[in-house]
Amino acid sequence: MFNTVPNPIPARMKGLNRAEICDVNFQEFVRGWNGRPDAKPADGEAILDGSALDARGFRELFESQLISRHLDLMARVLRVQNKVFYTIGSSGHEGNAMVARLTRHTDPAFLHYRSGGFMAERFRKLPGMDPIMDSALSFAASKEDPASGGRHKVWGSKPLWVLPQTSTIASHLPKAFGTAVAIEQARRIGHALPIPDDSIAICSFGDASSNHATAQTAFNAAAWTAYQKLPAPVLFVCEDNGIGISVKTPDGWVARNFAQRPDLDYFYADGLDLASGYADVQRAVEHCRRTRRPTFLHLRTTRIMGHAGTDFEVEWRSIDELCAVEAADPLLRSAAIALESGLMSRDEVLALYEDTRRKCFVAAEDADRRPRLSTLEEVMAPLAPYTPDAVRAEAERVDHAERRPQVFGGEAKLPERLPPRHLALQINAALHDLFAKYPDALLFGEDVAQKGGVYTVTKGLQRAFGPRRVFNTLLDETIILGLAQGYANMGMLAIPEIQYLAYFHNAGDQIRGEAASLQFFSNGQYRNPMVMRIASLGYQRGFGGHFHNDNSITALRDIPGLVVGCPSRGDDAATMLRTLVALAKVDGRVCAFLEPIALYMAKDLHEPGDGGWLTSYPPPEQAMVLGEERVYEADATDLVVFTFGNGVPMSLRAARRIGQAHGWKVRVVDLRWLVPLNEAAIARHAGECRRILVVDEGRRSAGVGEGIITAIVEAGFGDKPLRRVVGADTFTPLAGAAFLVIPSDDEIVAAANALAG
Repeated sequence: MFNTVPNPIPARMKGLNRAEICDVNFQEFVRGWNGRPDAKPADGEAILDGSALDARGFRELFESQLISRHLDLMARVLRVQNKVFYTIGSSGHEGNAMVARLTRHTDPAFLHYRSGGFMAERFRKLPGMDPIMDSALSFAASKEDPASGGRHKVWGSKPLWVLPQTSTIASHLPKAFGTAVAIEQARRIGHALPIPDDSIAICSFGDASSNHATAQTAFNAAAWTAYQKLPAPVLFVCEDNGIGISVKTPDGWVARNFAQRPDLDYFYADGLDLASGYADVQRAVEHCRRTRRPTFLHLRTTRIMGHAGTDFEVEWRSIDELCAVEAADPLLRSAAIALESGLMSRDEVLALYEDTRRKCFVAAEDADRRPRLSTLEEVMAPLAPYTPDAVRAEAERVDHAERRPQVFGGEAKLPERLPPRHLALQINAALHDLFAKYPDALLFGEDVAQKGGVYTVTKGLQRAFGPRRVFNTLLDETIILGLAQGYANMGMLAIPEIQYLAYFHNAGDQIRGEAASLQFFSNGQYRNPMVMRIASLGYQRGFGGHFHNDNSITALRDIPGLVVGCPSRGDDAATMLRTLVALAKVDGRVCAFLEPIALYMAKDLHEPGDGGWLTSYPPPEQAMVLGEERVYEADATDLVVFTFGNGVPMSLRAARRIGQAHGWKVRVVDLRWLVPLNEAAIARHAGECRRILVVDEGRRSAGVGEGIITAIVEAGFGDKPLRRVVGADTFTPLAGAAFLVIPSDDEIVAAANALAG
């Protein structure tokens, strides 16, 4: 019994813990069963008349259910002893084991946290794997946990194609949809998949999460895709237990909301009854695989033992209601099937139940003795891998020289042979080069195809490389980034475009919570390599407001492991893009490439017609080192200006005026890389100059400038004369008023004058 295992729950918890009651209920139900069993079915025979599930299949599913249940019970006991650190359980959802049995271990699975039954069953797909020990290591946060290396309790397995994640509010649905689309996209572009071509993507979530905006956008995108007769073989598994923590789902809501949705094919299955539910799950899986259409499997479940170990349901649910929920325990029905069919006797069921309990506790005690993460270096090891020599070699590798003349229209039109040109044209040329170099590169977003983007930066790419590699998406940034993750999961190079920086905020969790966290929570086993292009920053004239002149870089700087680059001129953009792509290809990094809108077409620097901001195209074997700054007037020591983006030409113009006014030689440092900041370079330049000026076009609070100043102070140069020119903490207004809230040449000069005083 639950309270007879080693280290039982404390007496003070008696009467409050429903786990103990569910444990006793099962044993008493089995002991008290007095029905007449049928003749014991053979392995290949139906477990009950009319069932699609045979005896062997039922026996294994029942075992998987018991493993899931006893992992939950074990966690409740050992959590109070600090041997286990996670108690959100799968009890009541064990029927999801049917989905695992009826799918393949090569079908990528994106699971929510109540997936213990699914995982226990999927472990059967490969020999020599141990669902109990692997799970125990994860519960114990052991660094030997094969899923996350002790970083979180996640369901995951590299060999079983279960991608670890911590999503709890449906943020994994867009990338599951993206993976399904990617499976089909690979065939169209001739990319070799790491899984069979007829694989499907599986995604599970709760009924409460189905209402979340992120879930709804995935359902909409899946239907949008199917409406156009494009394949999207994703199996959405809604495990409907009728409640989200303490908020009840209205009866019938999930069926009402999804059963009649066009282009989202609906199936219902009873996840509380293996014998009757199996055939319906089978129909849904087979339909998804055969038709390649998005499929919604509405799986009936229940939730017993509360949301987690700290959820004492007796405080907010009546005893009668709790008893009714516990009476629907799927393990009670599975025990009844085992007994009614004659497959097992009461003693055999109880022996299997107790043997599973014993194995779970033995594994948990063993896991508790294994080492845990004990240093910061261990914790962060998989977060931001960087192999500089390999990255540089990849960035500078040129194996597409023969294709370049065809792409650019002849030898004479190779971009490095053309006169100096502005930023937008050089980004465009760099993208053409990269697409010729990488046949698996895909560029997608809003208006990027025939139109070539709002600013024509992607003009001609679709014509050169075809609509299978350069294409428009629906207007939904969340799905754009979900697609990017899907393509990355299948080994392709994703280059999504977010039309404006302000639009990124609509979908930021796809990068922060999903893409950038995957290497961390999978201990480096999975990765989401991508280069996200974003038209960014302020100073755009004639078309503005805060949605088109957004200077908030803070939301990006706060994402662990993300690389953020921001060029201010065309040659830097080309060499930076090559390095970002190499970081994605070699180290699996998630990268953001911020393109200053106001500098796209900029040609002049000091005077109209001077062509001072036009640059030559760097040959394809040239690349920029991650973190490397560009320095103007490197020998100047009177004043150093640290800046980036639009601040660079502004600071160069201001530097001329400052030199004329004070006789100073001014060094301007274009940092170019905003995450991670090159603190060593900042310290070196600050140490070599008498005065320091930081020009940050972002907002005063939490901007890049704060990071620069912190690096200066921590390097010991905080006592030098220092000023900051920065934008105001406000949204950007329309028209000329915009230039009242962002830095100007005059403000930079005024700050230098203050330093002179």
